[in-house]
Amino acid sequence: MTFVEWIRIILIGIIEGITEWLPISSTGHMLLFDQIFPTTAPEVFTPEFNDVFMVVIQLGAILAVLTCFFGRLNPVSRQKTREEKKSTWSLWGKVIVGCLPAAVAGLLFDDWMEEHLYNYAVIAAMLIVYGVLFIVLEIRNRRRTFKVQTVDALTYRHALIIGIIQVLSLIPGTSRSGVTILGAMLIGCSRSVAAEYTFFLAIPVMIGASGFRIVKYFIDGSTFTVMQVAVMLAAMAVAYVVSMLAIKFLMKFVRRHDFKIFGVYRIALGVLVLALFPTVFGITL
Repeated sequence: MTFVEWIRIILIGIIEGITEWLPISSTGHMLLFDQIFPTTAPEVFTPEFNDVFMVVIQLGAILAVLTCFFGRLNPVSRQKTREEKKSTWSLWGKVIVGCLPAAVAGLLFDDWMEEHLYNYAVIAAMLIVYGVLFIVLEIRNRRRTFKVQTVDALTYRHALIIGIIQVLSLIPGTSRSGVTILGAMLIGCSRSVAAEYTFFLAIPVMIGASGFRIVKYFIDGSTFTVMQVAVMLAAMAVAYVVSMLAIKFLMKFVRRHDFKIFGVYRIALGVLVLALFPTVFGITL
């Protein structure tokens, strides 16, 4: 492993830590980065390992959520009253309900989506489409009063609807956080509630996705080398630190601003994809 390759791994961790929580598509950024800055260690980053690596490093981001919201998510804290513990268990119930649709869809269609949707045409299209949706939704929300002002006010019905909408995030370039934030705001959640619930919803989704990829990797007859484990742990550590900063930034940002800036960024990035890969739709632009 060269020094340049370790720099590449650190950059991947940084990208994961930022883009996992901001509504700009972590998968889209990862695939683009992998194309622009390809590995110089193909003996480590085999195609099979790379597929697992890009998913498993998300666990670093998840640890950041658990760290930032440990008190909020701990249902057995001695500092909580019985009513507060009951509310925390209820929150976990809503998180589980919200992640079930995407879990089922992922198990059923993971291979098909990986074969047909993981390409730059889809990434560019989803970046632009959802960028436009963010701008349109925020223009509509300009004078709107959100009915759901706290995460505790979310109902199981809200959780299920957001979970069904989250299925769209399986398409690369969509952004899991982006589509769940959009879905939550569409049904009346404030920006801060939408962002916070998105963080919580990611916990079982990413743990499940990582576990599924690892099990599938071993079932296919592959094993991790010591270097591959070291690479994953290094990227996860970087993603953890950067995610801590990204989560705190987003929670402060949504209290004072809307999401239009992210919509503009997505559109600009989608156009950049078309410029970098001019034959992305089978034509030369």
